[in-house]
Amino acid sequence: MTKKQAHQPQRSFTENVDRMFDRAASILDLDPGMAEMIRQCNAIYQVRFSVKLKGNLRSFVGWRALHSEHRLPAKGGIRYSDAANLDEVEALAALMSYKCAVVDVPFGGSKGALCIDPRHYDAEDLEKITRRFARELIKKSFINTSTNVPGPDMGTTAREMAWISDTYRTLCPEDINAIACVTGKPETQGGIRGRVEATGRGVQYGIREFFRNPEDVSKTGLSGGLDGKRIIVQGLGNVGYHAGKYLSEEDGAHVIGVIERDGALLDEKGLNVEEVYQWKVEQGGIKGFPNARFVEDGNSLLEHECDILIPAALEGQIHGDNAGRVQAKIVAEAANGPVTFNADAILRERGIIVIPDFYLNAGGVTVSYFEWIKNISHIRFGRLERRLDEMRGARIVEVLEHMTGRQVPGEMAKKLAQGADELDLVRSGLEDTMRLAYQAIRETWLEDGRVEDLRTAAFVVALRKIARSYEQVGL
Repeated sequence: MTKKQAHQPQRSFTENVDRMFDRAASILDLDPGMAEMIRQCNAIYQVRFSVKLKGNLRSFVGWRALHSEHRLPAKGGIRYSDAANLDEVEALAALMSYKCAVVDVPFGGSKGALCIDPRHYDAEDLEKITRRFARELIKKSFINTSTNVPGPDMGTTAREMAWISDTYRTLCPEDINAIACVTGKPETQGGIRGRVEATGRGVQYGIREFFRNPEDVSKTGLSGGLDGKRIIVQGLGNVGYHAGKYLSEEDGAHVIGVIERDGALLDEKGLNVEEVYQWKVEQGGIKGFPNARFVEDGNSLLEHECDILIPAALEGQIHGDNAGRVQAKIVAEAANGPVTFNADAILRERGIIVIPDFYLNAGGVTVSYFEWIKNISHIRFGRLERRLDEMRGARIVEVLEHMTGRQVPGEMAKKLAQGADELDLVRSGLEDTMRLAYQAIRETWLEDGRVEDLRTAAFVVALRKIARSYEQVGL
């Protein structure tokens, strides 16, 4: 890495996404007009409003960006963060368009944010703020069951989605599909099982699929599967927690490091992710966690030796100044935009494989799609076929026992006769989505000599689909 590379000025989030876009667009030889149409946000709405809290009037600012309407509704979460800004919202909306395209979810891209630190407000005040923000977006159709459907993001949960859904149903009582105005709702309010952990589960499935291809793994200098691989996770929020938990508990990987706001934990033998997470919830941070070395400068662990680095926090965490010191073999982007354009080039030159964000963290929008389908069809998954599957399984058991003259062991018989419930179907659909999407990206990566990495391959796959959608309607 040259001195010039290490000290290049940091570009905005949108500029980083656009430069990655341009790289792929040049490979596709897109018409300049088509490229510009795909790149730009179609609409941006900024709203300022005031809410009386504890007798005092407080003002807030929020945004909703609609990037692409090549498919409807447009989809994208609403985040609450005191660092939120318009540039971030535009970049995230663009990534949503590319994300939905690459995993074949028939949505356009959108994103929203409210400039607020939710930790500074109690539930009563947050509900007032959320409902008012929702009303402002609904009035301008930036929340609508058929054109723009939000979901949870950083700083928001199923609770906020329930408040937004109730507000929409109050304002639009004639909409028979009103419950589909947001996804990520509580299960009792039209949500779907498996949505909370969907993004982290998708990260697991995406990394797992990478390791199913020995030719791809060999490019990293590693071999074999995930068992025993050393992982460092930055950000033990919803995504990082579930990804680290499943990779360690189900795939045998060792999470040797966890990076959080107040520092980092390091244990070369492997951390118990569940225990670290529960400590964080109870203590408000990871400092003081027993049986692990605490590192005051948490982000220094981004440069610690490991097999897989999973940045699952904010954008721009790996940049031109530290990319040359990253020692991971694989950077798996669980967050949106954690690697800048300059850092991406440095990592590529050093032979470090980056599994791109808008593929790897697409589990959330994939399961949101399942929830939206469930809402507009007004029936839960598995309701029609589960008992039929169980009867068929029971008949298979009967046939086996009749043909062999022996009784099928109880546990085996139970598994054969078990019908898939909603969670089984959600996980099956998510894994199928992640596997097929990776294979499409991989095919482009390996077969097109102009494509040097997985990120560019993912962009090529996504842009080709979006361009085709526009061309087919005569644009």
